[in-house]
Amino acid sequence: MPEHQNIEYKASWHDDYLKWIVGYANAQGGIIYIGKDNDGKVTGIDDYKRLMDELPNKIRDLLGMITEVNLHEEKGLYYIEIITPPYTVPISLRGRYYYRSGSTKQELTGNSLNEFLLKKTGKTWDDIIEANATINDIDEKSVAQYLKTAERSGRLPDTEGLSLTDLLEKLRLTENGKIKRAAIILFGKDPGRFYPNILVKMGRFGSNDFDLKFQETEEGNIIQLLREVPNQLNRKFFIKPVSFEGLLRIEKGEYPVAALREMLLNALVHRSYMGSMVQIRIYDNRFSIWNEGILLEGLTIASLRRQHPSRQRNPIIAEVCFKGGYIDSWGSGTLKIIDSCHEAGLPEPEIKEQDGGMQITLFKDVHMADILGNYSLNERQKEALLFWEKEGEITSGKYKEKFNVTDRTVLRDLNELVDLGLLIKIGEKKTTKYIFIK
Repeated sequence: MPEHQNIEYKASWHDDYLKWIVGYANAQGGIIYIGKDNDGKVTGIDDYKRLMDELPNKIRDLLGMITEVNLHEEKGLYYIEIITPPYTVPISLRGRYYYRSGSTKQELTGNSLNEFLLKKTGKTWDDIIEANATINDIDEKSVAQYLKTAERSGRLPDTEGLSLTDLLEKLRLTENGKIKRAAIILFGKDPGRFYPNILVKMGRFGSNDFDLKFQETEEGNIIQLLREVPNQLNRKFFIKPVSFEGLLRIEKGEYPVAALREMLLNALVHRSYMGSMVQIRIYDNRFSIWNEGILLEGLTIASLRRQHPSRQRNPIIAEVCFKGGYIDSWGSGTLKIIDSCHEAGLPEPEIKEQDGGMQITLFKDVHMADILGNYSLNERQKEALLFWEKEGEITSGKYKEKFNVTDRTVLRDLNELVDLGLLIKIGEKKTTKYIFIK
């Protein structure tokens, strides 16, 4: 039997393998065989008597746990079987924590370690009481906006006549009258006072990651960010503003609003709030959102492209957003992103784990993406092609008005596009039009 997630073969014992035992105990349990090769064939060990005496005591004394250590014999060759059950409490080796993920052993550090330790106590980050917070730290305007949205969804039980304190208790955002972290993230007046990086950073890039044109930052609670980030994108980053209220509105040359909305929701609801800020990058031919926090155990990139169980890093936050009508509780967010791109005739979005987090990237239509990527165009020309592609034509008058440039610049820009074979010039003087070539 070959090695897999719960079985490891070792030709001989080394104390470093205690890390594997810790990894199994902190995950789903597993078995280590000492005296077998990588294919599971018995090779035998000569010091089996000593190991049978030492291993149970070493595991108990160094790890504070009990494993089942068995001696087996096959055709005169002896091997040892160490069976490790999963433990409900965290297990460490000399203060270091390990975890078995797939077929590899990982040392848990930083955010991953914090999430692991919380999980072992039956808690999640958003379910912890924020000792320094009071009801005065809750923004009632954000709560009112949430209730207005929730009324349309019909998922929130009757809240009429409830005080702010009673409402937070009903949403499980308090415990014995004390404010949970989730309440600050969702409705806090100033979440940044309690936690760093409670913000969304947006950057407009040129041809590569080093060509930053300009950037903006929005800070606030989730309800505020869901309002202000789209507003900022419309003001400075999108060629054509879109309405984020709609479920699916297709803008030619831009991106379906359903995908944009779902990407922002995913990033805010499922991010690790112990890590870096949410980051949005806008290029000529793509749009991406990155948030701290890799996939939770049991999920893969492949599973995000089909129906899959809903697993939440922040279940309290996710439940409140579900009741408010912001998200679906059945793990369909990534499917909405993919389906809306298909309906808009755009390439399939890219979903990947990167730099300790999740990144989703949308691409503009293939034809326009090729043009923007393969031709040496100035920023006006690129924006003009995207802006007027749906209309199928450009006039010199509209070009001049949009970019506030001279007649000479207009003619130079448009004639260059004609020379490149991207536009066809028809008509003379005032009747001149520049038609898109498909």
